[in-house]
Amino acid sequence: MTVVADISMIPIGEDVSVSKYVKVAINELRKTGLKVEIGAMSTTLEAENITDIFKAVERAREAVFSVGVKRLYIILRVDERRDKPISIESKKKAVES
Repeated sequence: MTVVADISMIPIGEDVSVSKYVKVAINELRKTGLKVEIGAMSTTLEAENITDIFKAVERAREAVFSVGVKRLYIILRVDERRDKPISIESKKKAVES
């Protein structure tokens, strides 16, 4: 089954603009090979299992800390269905149709 997750990473106590930290996280997420879709306020991930989501979040988290962030607030929402396959696209189509 497929897992779809939504993640936001907010550096606390850093510059007013955090785009440079978001770019670091996005670049690391893309290296995982998971489907990554950037949104205005969060990033959506698609994986075959929740373990891959957690590993991707860990990589992105460490990458952001590695560029000097001292405190990071992370919001992670996960949709894992076992009754039928889901994807980023299927979830969007369900509300747009």
